[in-house]
Amino acid sequence: MIPPSPSQPPHDPRFSFSSPVCAAVPTVSQTKAKFFDAYTKPVPAMMSTIINELLVSQHLWRYNAKYTYDPVFALGLVSVFDQILDGPEVDKDALFDAYVNALGESPAQYRKDAKMMEQWASAGASITPDASGSEGQQVLAQIKARVDANNFYYTRLFAVGLFRILESSGAKDPSALKGAIAALGIREDAVNKDLMLYKSTLSKLTAAKEMLKEFLERERKKTAERLAEKSAKVRTLLDAFLPVELCGAR
Repeated sequence: MIPPSPSQPPHDPRFSFSSPVCAAVPTVSQTKAKFFDAYTKPVPAMMSTIINELLVSQHLWRYNAKYTYDPVFALGLVSVFDQILDGPEVDKDALFDAYVNALGESPAQYRKDAKMMEQWASAGASITPDASGSEGQQVLAQIKARVDANNFYYTRLFAVGLFRILESSGAKDPSALKGAIAALGIREDAVNKDLMLYKSTLSKLTAAKEMLKEFLERERKKTAERLAEKSAKVRTLLDAFLPVELCGAR
């Protein structure tokens, strides 16, 4: 067997990230139909738009010839569902399962790998590629090898996943992100642009959720007040029309 070159870390069977594109690639419409067939509950309008756009984008990523699933990408998607597509109006777990299954991938694998990367980062690990290092470092080393071989397909979800790794590790200084990007050899401008979009979307949706919460609370109070008014009117009518002795007996 030919030994791996120094720039190409040896394959570790624990990290089988390959996700080959099938010969018969489904259309975007087929992927969307598969999702909506699986998740039949209503989705709030403000989330529905995001889900549709994300599903179309991920369909195109998923079936790109260079696409390879990896745990950083998985953490990015799980983070989007946890932080953006969350709320009492949706069944988040069922929504996530329907979404990932529609793309022909494993929801359980996504959750497992996302949890692994987050726990690894939270333990204060060094966020650098190292084929002989810790579990997360080995993941980054395999990604770095694909970048070096010009066989890495960058996506917005990868940027989110990388950001969440740094956030979980407590490395909030902009220089930490810059260093991680440089270590992997990916484009800094693309990552920064995508993270700005992610943060903007998160901020807008958080504000929209708060507005919706306030609106529902106001409507609840108005409904309670209307019911109280109706109850008072009914009592007034009863006092006016019931015989005096019945009124006195109450």
